[in-house]
Amino acid sequence: MRILGIESSCDETGVALVDASGSGVPRLLGHALHSQIEMHQAYGGVVPELASRDHIRRVLPLTDAVLAQAGLGLDAIDAIACTRGPGLAGALLVGTGVAHALGVALGRPVHGVHHLEGHLLSPFLSADPPSFPFVALLVSGGHTQLMRVDGVGRYALLGETIDDAAGEAFDKSAKLLGLGYPGGPALSRLAEHGDPAAYKFPRPLLHSGDLDFSFAGLKTAVLTQVKRLARAAPEGPATSHLADPLSPQEKADVAAGAQAAIVDVLVKKSLAALQATGLRRLVVAGGVGANARLREQLNAQAARQGLRVHYPELALCTDNGAMIALAAGLRAQAGLLDGAEATGRFDVAPRWPLALVE
Repeated sequence: MRILGIESSCDETGVALVDASGSGVPRLLGHALHSQIEMHQAYGGVVPELASRDHIRRVLPLTDAVLAQAGLGLDAIDAIACTRGPGLAGALLVGTGVAHALGVALGRPVHGVHHLEGHLLSPFLSADPPSFPFVALLVSGGHTQLMRVDGVGRYALLGETIDDAAGEAFDKSAKLLGLGYPGGPALSRLAEHGDPAAYKFPRPLLHSGDLDFSFAGLKTAVLTQVKRLARAAPEGPATSHLADPLSPQEKADVAAGAQAAIVDVLVKKSLAALQATGLRRLVVAGGVGANARLREQLNAQAARQGLRVHYPELALCTDNGAMIALAAGLRAQAGLLDGAEATGRFDVAPRWPLALVE
């Protein structure tokens, strides 16, 4: 069973093809990805209308590229999967529309996949795939969640953010430092040159006794620190509105401190989730899962406590078609792709809690 996966929830267009024959992990036959980062940089963030229009331009050429990689034609596709949600409504409609058009043209079923389920299962395509059950730390864009995962479609929410997500905290802190878009990776690179202890930043809800997250207060603390440093800057041309009042080292120290605070919370809450569930295996998925400091801290704790931590391959941490095709393949193997999903129902779910997926 060969499944074509299409991802178009935000600012990446991804297409991939997997072979889900048999009972083993679906095998990736080809994948292609186009990022819209360069297009959105001029605006300091994602412009939904531009994102949707770019998906329209990219999805069919990427599909051709994937089929060429696999050495197959359209007639070799047995099913099509697309991201149904959550995400930007217009962007989701592009991928869903193309998927259903192909489904009608080829006479193949079309299945809507939850974006976060794709991220959650993406480590199964890595060189060190996990096994069930495990705790999953989902840190993707506006989502920060801890889930207990007992199998495909068997997800229990343990904790989630009550305001800003970790990815938003990275991006907003980067914006306050004038680092542009995308902010998270830029802040992480700058933090490599800073002292994480130079300024004291809060670790929100670290001792709350539950597994929820909150990062809005951290963003406010970064803003306060940046303003304090700007006021303390010596008077002169360097403090004009045309120049940056913070020195390069001050900016690096703020970046390092903000990153350390975010990572500390993610690590300690993840360890608390493992302790609460009695599980010994953690899966980290989503764009923030590529953060080097987060991986370093989790790996160190895992080595000390005899835990296992699994990550997606770095190329599959951001949004991509491979995770959508994989999720559909695993659901097919688990008998969770029923006929009702392939009747031609054309809809998207910009807001769709993962805990409601079965």
